[in-house]
Amino acid sequence: MKLLIVEDEASIAEVVIAYAKREGYETVYASDGLEALEIFRNDDIDLVVLDLMLPKLNGEEVCRRIREHSSVPVIMLTAKSSEADVVSGLDTGANDYVSKPFSPRVLMARIRAQLRPRESRDSIASGLCADGRIEIDPERVELRKDGVPVPVTKSEFLIFSTLASRPIRTWSREEIIRTALGDDYDGFDRTIDTYIKNLRKKLAEPGHENGWIKTVYGFGYRLDDEK
Repeated sequence: MKLLIVEDEASIAEVVIAYAKREGYETVYASDGLEALEIFRNDDIDLVVLDLMLPKLNGEEVCRRIREHSSVPVIMLTAKSSEADVVSGLDTGANDYVSKPFSPRVLMARIRAQLRPRESRDSIASGLCADGRIEIDPERVELRKDGVPVPVTKSEFLIFSTLASRPIRTWSREEIIRTALGDDYDGFDRTIDTYIKNLRKKLAEPGHENGWIKTVYGFGYRLDDEK
């Protein structure tokens, strides 16, 4: 597995790279946003650790541009740590958010969680849903609407697949976290709302502005898959 470490503070980058190598990961390094995009376009990257406050091009814009073409996991590593900053980072397409100062061991655990193959795909729906309009492909970790791939993150894919696995069931935020994201997830439960908002935006169309995801007020969400 190859990690792209994007960090303009060399001392921090050296620590992340050293711990990543101990875990057996190959690493490449970029000190600014434009260099990061150049490396990402020309190398086979499995995960990006991304600072937000970067020279030349900030981390949020780097993440947006990555998301235009790829669903590779992105972990933001930044001094911005308020709930609003976390939500903003997830809105750009990040999979996880680690605040500075940080524990390198915790960061490595977050990386493992993003890269860990699912031991079982039984809980992930496959095939067609939403009146046959959306296809879930667990092997490719891909959603396709009318045969066209939708650029979702891994977390968004797992959340939609969880809802689709039992479309008549209403899922609480806690159940979505536990089933889709696992016990390693360490974020606000309300960030599920951000993932849902992103999915709706990516899947919406006239007549299905909610992206086939229905809000059950006071409880959670379910797939709006009524025929």
